[in-house]
Amino acid sequence: MTGTPHNQFIAGSLTPMATVDESGSGPHPVDRHVGLHIRMRRKALGISQEKLADSLGLTFQQVQKYERGANRVSASKLWEIARALKTNVAYFYEGLEEEMDGASRGFMGENAQEFLLTPEGLELAAIFPRLRRTGLRRKVLDLVRAMVDMEADAQPLSLEKS
Repeated sequence: MTGTPHNQFIAGSLTPMATVDESGSGPHPVDRHVGLHIRMRRKALGISQEKLADSLGLTFQQVQKYERGANRVSASKLWEIARALKTNVAYFYEGLEEEMDGASRGFMGENAQEFLLTPEGLELAAIFPRLRRTGLRRKVLDLVRAMVDMEADAQPLSLEKS
């Protein structure tokens, strides 16, 4: 066995992870990914944080911390969460390797996670695919881009009278 710490390896691989946030400036990307999947699955099933917490013997604040990635989920607790959310443990890691590979290429993985951690982002991500017409989807995207551009161009309103 080498002296390389286990947190530098991608699950199921012996490839060191170059994109892991080692600075300690925030939650580990894997913890954020798992937490986001807990939140998405819980929301998809229509289960409140309180109800999930009760079924796990936790406080809803602890579930919040798991979902934000602020606290790591132990293996046994992740097993319990998977059972409570009627899925398997692997669900919580789906897409992780692609996300990490994308992060090394400058993909907006962290921005996407930040977006999906908001109630509006999660709802938009859930309902947007129901827009079947490609042209309409494109127009919604164009609208959002225009709104972002307008916000960036807007000057702060001055409260001073001239």
